[in-house]
Amino acid sequence: MKPRREALFWLTARPIAHRGLHDSSRGVVENSLGAARAAFAANYAMECDLRLSRDGKVFVFHDDGLDRLCGETGLFRDLDAAQAQRKVLLGSGETILPFERLLGVAQSAVPLIVELKSDFSGDVALAAAVAATLRDYPGPVAVKSFDPDLIVALRRIDAPWPLGIVAQAEYGQEEWAGLSDAQRFALSRFTHAGETRPDFLSWRAGDLPNPTCEFARACAGTPVLSWTIRSAQQAERVKAHADQIIFEGFLA
Repeated sequence: MKPRREALFWLTARPIAHRGLHDSSRGVVENSLGAARAAFAANYAMECDLRLSRDGKVFVFHDDGLDRLCGETGLFRDLDAAQAQRKVLLGSGETILPFERLLGVAQSAVPLIVELKSDFSGDVALAAAVAATLRDYPGPVAVKSFDPDLIVALRRIDAPWPLGIVAQAEYGQEEWAGLSDAQRFALSRFTHAGETRPDFLSWRAGDLPNPTCEFARACAGTPVLSWTIRSAQQAERVKAHADQIIFEGFLA
């Protein structure tokens, strides 16, 4: 068997555009078709976020709420697919992007690293929907999530794509207030590793170097992606501790 880092060379071979190669000053917004096309044209890999509509369709969208990206009240999960496809992304003429549409445009040309968003409720429907959407896609794809339950669900169906965990050193910030103490402990101490068995890690740049990453890289050859890199100087600082960067705001 090839060492894990060698087998996943395609995942780390080129910089990864965070939510596509977006530039709001030019009307190209995050997780949009325009951002995807810009990333593909520049020969970058692309990272994007996935959420599930009320009727079970997968869309490329980061936030739980609609306010920042669409200027509207409400939650993404309350939209059905038809409603989601009519929501305009602020600063652009584009609407929220269906995942199937992204796959059609990617056409297997460059790697996609897709992050499954979660409210940590135990609902793993998104994992099943993403697996179904990817079933016949021949291109290079890796799937990751902060939520171990989603990755475990994919492990249980023997998903053929590399599966990764997105992580940071601690989870005390307000955005993690909904986690139980047990969930916070599992995430910070990585006690889920026996079940998730991550093929790669996606780690917050400000928390590198990190003992979990150093151990995984040295002992298991596990690739580490570092997010979110916003300058060439920051990229230089993390390169000793990560195998590739997930970047935005500059050309890597």
